[in-house]
Amino acid sequence: MEPIAGVIGATAVIIARPLLPYALAFAAGAMIYVVVEELIPESQQQSSTDVATFGALLGFTLIMTLDVALG
Repeated sequence: MEPIAGVIGATAVIIARPLLPYALAFAAGAMIYVVVEELIPESQQQSSTDVATFGALLGFTLIMTLDVALG
């Protein structure tokens, strides 16, 4: 049964390959939405709001730098 499922899975990947960048972009957008909607407001309720804001900005800058550098 595993070889049959493997062939079906490989065929599905080949067919869906043109849609993969759009699906990954959608997933990234959903993750950013969750961070903005849930984590950032919660971090601003504590006493160390400056540290939380700086950490979010630093993390975003690091991710964007790595994205551009590693292509």
